[in-house]
Amino acid sequence: MNDIETITSHSVPEADRADFVHGLFGIAFPLRLEPTIFATAGRLASAYGGGYWSFHALSNGGFFMAPNAGAFEVVCENGFEGTLSADALGITACLYAYSHLSFGGDAFAEVCAEHYHLLRQYAMDHREVGAILAAID
Repeated sequence: MNDIETITSHSVPEADRADFVHGLFGIAFPLRLEPTIFATAGRLASAYGGGYWSFHALSNGGFFMAPNAGAFEVVCENGFEGTLSADALGITACLYAYSHLSFGGDAFAEVCAEHYHLLRQYAMDHREVGAILAAID
């Protein structure tokens, strides 16, 4: 029997999105985190041109957001090149953003560091875990 519980994800309903992310990140979500995630997605996937993103709550208290659909050719500064699903691109962009923002030296940096680890735990069971880890390494 496996003693480690699988972390699950569920979509945050449209009507609950603003309150949900405010509860996790406060005003820093629209001012700092969301723009960083979008910019990171654009740097990683040159074909990404914006669009609607879905929000995902994790059973361990984590959060990620991802483009609604598509597959993206990704090129990372670490040398990784490959194709990621929209879901995997969102996870990867969020991990990059959490990592980057975790060095801010303020309370929000601590929140980002925590969310990096919560999301990475979830990513370990994702079907594209190898590509996600290669992209963030």
